Amino acid sequence: MMKAFSIALGLALALGTTAVLADDDDDDDKVPAAEVEKIEAVLSELGCSGYEGLKKEEEGVYEIDDAKCNMGTMDIKLDKDVKVLLISRY
Repeated sequence: MMKAFSIALGLALALGTTAVLADDDDDDDKVPAAEVEKIEAVLSELGCSGYEGLKKEEEGVYEIDDAKCNMGTMDIKLDKDVKVLLISRY
């Protein structure tokens, strides 16, 4: 009985640690509020008024998913200086 309890406790601790580590990865994708304001200003200049998702990728590249623009729904990538790298329509 004690052995089964020890195994169950060990598994619970291992799974809990994995969940905490997975949550930490999500924080890397979050964009600070000051950067969001700059990004939304650029989107406004492009004729876009909203988007479904915004995340920060490696090396400071911002990815905007499903931006609602005058020319249609777009995916947009901006560099670390908030300059347009790519606009794609699907």
